[in-house]
Amino acid sequence: MWQDNQVKFDVPISQMELRLGENLIDKLEMVEDTKGNPGERGRFLITNLRIMWHSIAYPRVNLSIGLNTFLTVTTKIVNTVSGGTIQALYILTSYRNCRYEFIFNNLDTRCSRHYTSVMGVHRAYNSSKIYREIKLRVGIIHDRQLTLLPHETVHETLPGVWNLSTEQGNVGNFIVTNIRIVWYADMNQQFNVSLPFLTVATINVRSSKFGPTLVITSTETSGSYILGFRVDPLDKLYSLHKELISLNAAYHKSPILGIEYTFEHQSTPQPEAVTENFPETELSEDGLSNVFNVYLSEGGATQRKPILINSLGLAAEEPREGNTLEMLWELLPTTK
Repeated sequence: MWQDNQVKFDVPISQMELRLGENLIDKLEMVEDTKGNPGERGRFLITNLRIMWHSIAYPRVNLSIGLNTFLTVTTKIVNTVSGGTIQALYILTSYRNCRYEFIFNNLDTRCSRHYTSVMGVHRAYNSSKIYREIKLRVGIIHDRQLTLLPHETVHETLPGVWNLSTEQGNVGNFIVTNIRIVWYADMNQQFNVSLPFLTVATINVRSSKFGPTLVITSTETSGSYILGFRVDPLDKLYSLHKELISLNAAYHKSPILGIEYTFEHQSTPQPEAVTENFPETELSEDGLSNVFNVYLSEGGATQRKPILINSLGLAAEEPREGNTLEMLWELLPTTK
């Protein structure tokens, strides 16, 4: 699942479609990507994993910004050319050791809608990471009972299961739910692991010095953990293995990601297709590099001084060092 962890520019239209478990929460028309595509009317979409923007006229000009890349999200009141004021959304993100800044303005002055749903969804995303990330030694067990998450149900509870992460092993309780696998030690409830099915790469039974062992491997993005468990008797081991395979497959067909937000302004939009069918295009590496430069954050630097552009007959903010006005014009789509 890359949608919440990456910042992408001008992706193929297919990557703007909602993945399994992704829900459309809010949609605003006539929103401007002020920093990258000023004056361009676009559609702004908020899901439980990311925010997206695409140009109405040229859908290949688009953004996909994962919620897990957010550093800060704020709104500011800015002045318009007509002398009025509008609420602008500022988002600072971090992705692959670079910081990107995004600014969105609503071009529809009659619209009273604001960007509160972005902040609300981001808070809901941050508060529900236990649904999507491996957690070690956390407070999930109280009085020897698992504290269930919303929409979570227990399918199996097995006592006397050995966790083989150490040389001698530790005996404890193995719990299987519709969302995750949990184990905690008998002697210390804080010695535990919560492993969501979303992070599971493989589930196998292998031979070890402890005998046949249930081995669960996590995905590379979640740390490539290898967890081994000894389950007695042997027939219970194989029935548990079969059950985990079945529950894991069922989960990935209908993931429960735990990000819930009540849309305040009107009934929740149906998860319809995000975009229409448009021909896909690929950007060259040079084109992508130019896009990156536009959105790179300057670390809070003050606004650059405007200079006269003779070719345009206008005053404009001086481009960042290493950029030229011609490079920025290359970002604008051309009509044949």
